[in-house]
Amino acid sequence: MSINNLKENSVQNPRITWEGCSVLLDINDGDRLVFARLTAGSTLKIGNKNCALRPLIGCPFGSLFQMDNGTGGPYLSRIFSVTEGNNVPEKGDCPIKDEFKDNRALVDNNTAQSLTGEDIDAMRRQGATGDDIVEALIANSATFEKKTSFSQEKYRLKKQKKYAPKVLLRRPFARSICETYFKKYPARIGFLRVDTLSLLLSMANVTAHSDVLVVDKIGGILTGAVAERLGGVPTIRDQFCGHSVNYHFLESKPHLANANWLGTGYVCNTYVGATPYPIDIVRIFNFSKEIWKRYIVL
Repeated sequence: MSINNLKENSVQNPRITWEGCSVLLDINDGDRLVFARLTAGSTLKIGNKNCALRPLIGCPFGSLFQMDNGTGGPYLSRIFSVTEGNNVPEKGDCPIKDEFKDNRALVDNNTAQSLTGEDIDAMRRQGATGDDIVEALIANSATFEKKTSFSQEKYRLKKQKKYAPKVLLRRPFARSICETYFKKYPARIGFLRVDTLSLLLSMANVTAHSDVLVVDKIGGILTGAVAERLGGVPTIRDQFCGHSVNYHFLESKPHLANANWLGTGYVCNTYVGATPYPIDIVRIFNFSKEIWKRYIVL
């Protein structure tokens, strides 16, 4: 695999996204998982709306975003958690309410909601946020107050996912990548579960300073997991290791054989037969350019 087209990102803070990095977008708490590459023009389709991913560039991994409606169309706005010192109640401090309501008298005939689709579209054109639409739907529901607390929360969550979906910005690791592929495209990784992947790395004794030969027929996830365990994920504390390479790297880069690179250990990916196996999943790991220079294809 060529390394000439990779963007230099070896000095990037791994906790902060940068332009060109790969991210895992968790939409509505696991309802949908999407891999994306952050660029100035990249977009994400949520429902029937397209949102630009540019606001995600430069944000810490783990940030939470919500799709809102603006005059220029839908956009992703970051949600900041607010903690008010010691006023946050601990678990078990919430009072328990005796509830005597039930839903036996409620009939689902689609007549309880007085807010129409035209009204919602008008609110969007006026710049109403998703939360505003959800609150308006609750206020115009004739049966919301008659529901139990559980049903009310279920109703609110359902409308929030539709009109104010949330997007969690996750960093792609071996575990999250394996879990996502196993959920969406299990055949592409040979139905490999994350516990099996962990067992493979442990049984192969993949540790720092190891030189690992990998035959990867499952898209490159095994090669990426090995490189990650060897220290392939870039960190701001990386130091050059005083360990020279004795392998033959790419024919176009013969000078790399005597270089020192970030991290420890070396990965050699090979294949059986005349055609190399595709290993595109490796690109999702956000390895630095130095890690790619230690990556070998025979």
